[in-house]
Amino acid sequence: MLKAYRAIAKLAFPLFLGQLGNIAVGFADNIMVGHYSTDALASASFVNNFFNIAIFACVGFTFGLTPIIGAMYARKENARIGRAVRVGLRVNTIFTIVVSLAMLVVYFNLHRMGQPEHLLPLIRPYYLIVLAGMIPVAVFNVFAQWSFGRNETGLPTWIVLACNAVNILGNYILIYGNFGAPELGLTGAGISTFTARVLCMAAILWVFFRSRRGKPYLDGFFHGARRGDGMTRMVASTGFPVSMQMTFETASFSGSAIMAGWIGAIPLAAFQIVVISGMFGFCIYYSIGNAMAIPVSHAAGAADHRTMRRYAWAGYHLILATMVLVCMLFIFGGRHVMSLFSNDAAVVTTAVGLILPMVLYQFGDATQITFANALRGTSKVLPMLFIALVSYIIVGLPCTYLMAFPCGLGLYGIVLSFSVCLLLAAALYLYYFLKATRPSNK
Repeated sequence: MLKAYRAIAKLAFPLFLGQLGNIAVGFADNIMVGHYSTDALASASFVNNFFNIAIFACVGFTFGLTPIIGAMYARKENARIGRAVRVGLRVNTIFTIVVSLAMLVVYFNLHRMGQPEHLLPLIRPYYLIVLAGMIPVAVFNVFAQWSFGRNETGLPTWIVLACNAVNILGNYILIYGNFGAPELGLTGAGISTFTARVLCMAAILWVFFRSRRGKPYLDGFFHGARRGDGMTRMVASTGFPVSMQMTFETASFSGSAIMAGWIGAIPLAAFQIVVISGMFGFCIYYSIGNAMAIPVSHAAGAADHRTMRRYAWAGYHLILATMVLVCMLFIFGGRHVMSLFSNDAAVVTTAVGLILPMVLYQFGDATQITFANALRGTSKVLPMLFIALVSYIIVGLPCTYLMAFPCGLGLYGIVLSFSVCLLLAAALYLYYFLKATRPSNK
């Protein structure tokens, strides 16, 4: 088991740095926007939480590549890896275009979603800018999964960290109008984020096509079999359930943001503070879970069920240890963290009142992340679609509504309801992972 801990930690550390960079940018974005105005923070909350559905759907589709490439890498099938990257790029681009068109339809119906009317002039331009960044996000993540599947987790991490620095600098310049730039507020934050996403895509494309890292895979990318090897079906059938799993999970949280907007602008802004604070735990857990899925996928390529389970439990132990630290931070330092995001005393007070339910859902979040990633590593991902549908949509959203409105708990009930859907998902992911790794399944 000690060997498994070390292997996961070695893979997870670069991913953790990348997630830490994402957390820093998320904090910086919301702090800068929140100090600009409460309305800007509330508008960003609505758009970002709503767009998370689309972005995680597209990113989740790329995640199907990791176990495929990981198994091929274990067998040293470089040409097939190049072919998988090409197919993944094509399939994911088409999927992202379809999702983007759906989000464009939503744009023309924003006024029907029950948000405060005075926020719509801020929401609309920011929404379009975030929409424009969908393709760069999808393309970057296709090549990031190529890197992850080869055990090279550091490359995408350093690219993201560098571009995140650009994002923060762009926020400082464009939100407030520094260095002679126009003061664009929330729109400036959107432009800065879009620029960083394009730079991420350009950097990883250069690495794959122009550096020595990508050279062994270029022949397969350009000249690999065009049809008849089942690669398109393999990529789509592995990526689609993961995409839907992440879509349903994110839709539950985004639906909660819409409900928070029904209560008012201040609760919506406070909800955004809680969400971005909670993402601190999520990103750490996910970096370990994503790292754990890599050796699980390698063991799956060798049909070694015992090793698959050993790595999954090792990853879970590491995630639980970090969960305890995260909860301690929220319990003893949550007020200080949340006060960073806004000068509005009403917003900060509302957010601080939600620390307890935010801490309560950490265990469910940590557990479902562990075994969702473990199941993804096995490539037996079809159950993930149904688990997410039941846990987050059929159970989660109605539970959120009931606790918030009929039960009269309001915003507190919205955050408290997260524990229900996350724990249900965690139990189901664990069950199906254990089922997928039974020796009788060889």
